[in-house]
Amino acid sequence: ALREHGVTTAVANERCRPGGPWQMPLPGVYVLHAGPPTSDERLRAVLLYAGRQLIPPQPRPEDGHDGGDGGAEESLPRGCVVMITGLAALALHGFSSAPPLRSLDQLDVLVPRTRRLRSHGCARVVRDEQPPEPEQVTGLPVAPVPRALADAVLRLTDAVTVRRLLTEAVRGGHCEAQAVVRELTRARLLASPHVVDAVDALLAEGRALAEGSLYAMVRCHDLPDPCWNVDLRLPGGPHLGGVDAFWPDHGVALELDTRAPRHQQSGAQWSSLARKRQALEEIGVAVVHLTPKRLRESLESQAAIVRTALVTSAERAPAEYVVVSPR
Repeated sequence: ALREHGVTTAVANERCRPGGPWQMPLPGVYVLHAGPPTSDERLRAVLLYAGRQLIPPQPRPEDGHDGGDGGAEESLPRGCVVMITGLAALALHGFSSAPPLRSLDQLDVLVPRTRRLRSHGCARVVRDEQPPEPEQVTGLPVAPVPRALADAVLRLTDAVTVRRLLTEAVRGGHCEAQAVVRELTRARLLASPHVVDAVDALLAEGRALAEGSLYAMVRCHDLPDPCWNVDLRLPGGPHLGGVDAFWPDHGVALELDTRAPRHQQSGAQWSSLARKRQALEEIGVAVVHLTPKRLRESLESQAAIVRTALVTSAERAPAEYVVVSPR
């Protein structure tokens, strides 16, 4: 990019000598002023370093551009999947429990595994065979929150910090608990005791928020009040299982799917859930499954699904009598 503006490598290196007007914080990356780079400049330097040799020529002011900042879309390589991840990404996503960018000695940058690139200076390289699709945050490519959390937790040993980060991810509405656990499982981090404890708190937080959304859905969309959090069984017969909501007059049960991916991988867990659903449907009870993500994204559409199940109950054969008790 400098050569396109007539600046040779020799001239650039001369200007980066000690006491010179420029500096080179990373190989092949130049900061065109003296003094410490800003947090934004450090982030851009790391991204440029990770995507070097793939950077397109920069437009000159006389080509119709104002010559200003131009944004990351113009200064970063096109077609090269590189992104900020780890604690730096969480700070960009607005996590209050993440340290400020200026305090981070190293910035994690996620690149494809095939990239021949070493960590250097403030750039710490993280590799993946299939990097996720980056999100644009403040004009920079940033890893999605679940992936950024996994990369951050990989280097953390403090249980309190890990718990705060995971809990804020769900409480702050950044992502669903299941998405975080999926990434932690993929990174093989669930064997660490301090991570397991934090995940338990994460799932509890996710379920509490989902239940709050469920209560709001019933209240705000004028659905009839159900029996909340109950166990169902046949009179004198077997236990049918617990559900999050049950409308006895309509024979409709509702379940929140807040299972963690590590549980979803269990065949026994799937079999138990399938048997419960089959047992309820065999006695005429319609089962509606909702997920925290769908509740968060659209209460109205989820309320419509429940309302449809309630309205169509008149078209079904009456459900058998069941005993309802607090769960």
